[in-house]
Amino acid sequence: MMEHIAPYAHALASLGGWAILMVILLIASAFGTPRGRTESGHPVRDYSDPAYRRSRAFLNAIEISGPFIAATLAAILVGASPLLVNIFASVFLASRVGMAIVHIATEIQPLRSAFWFVGLICCLALAGMAIVGAFAL
Repeated sequence: MMEHIAPYAHALASLGGWAILMVILLIASAFGTPRGRTESGHPVRDYSDPAYRRSRAFLNAIEISGPFIAATLAAILVGASPLLVNIFASVFLASRVGMAIVHIATEIQPLRSAFWFVGLICCLALAGMAIVGAFAL
């Protein structure tokens, strides 16, 4: 069984890297006091507030976790091209690290959106390979 998984080492490492990034974002989101809170307890939307940006970076990462993990694992399980799976998973992780840095350290929305879009394309590509691979079994 390990022979099937070994070619996907970079994708598996990306899943591990994603877990580490999520923990870092969780910790970062707990620091600082936001300028205000909504009735639900979340920081009031204010991109000039670093506490809000840290919270949004973490919540945004949570939103894409399910699709990334599911698509990556499904692509591995159906035996999709290891080269492509590794590339898309690695680029996804790199784009999300970039997005987290931009999200937390700046207010540059177009750059943050560009990183988000790259990650989205990677998830869609992984999911597409998983679907195609599932019907080729």
